[in-house]
Amino acid sequence: MLSVLTTWIRTHLPQSERGQDLIEYALLGGLLATLIIAVAGILTVAGANPLETMMEGIEGCIDFQAGGCDPF
Repeated sequence: MLSVLTTWIRTHLPQSERGQDLIEYALLGGLLATLIIAVAGILTVAGANPLETMMEGIEGCIDFQAGGCDPF
């Protein structure tokens, strides 16, 4: 009975590996996004917040403030 069940499962499961690359890239993208968010959070908690300084500089470029455009 068990051998019949395992034979049935093996014949009905897909044997191709199509879509495997897509799953791997999605997992890698999720890992990178998690790392970027973690680093940004650590920088914010540590008090050194270069991301906020950069965003304020970019905001000055977009709003064309008199202070000039200095995103970095």
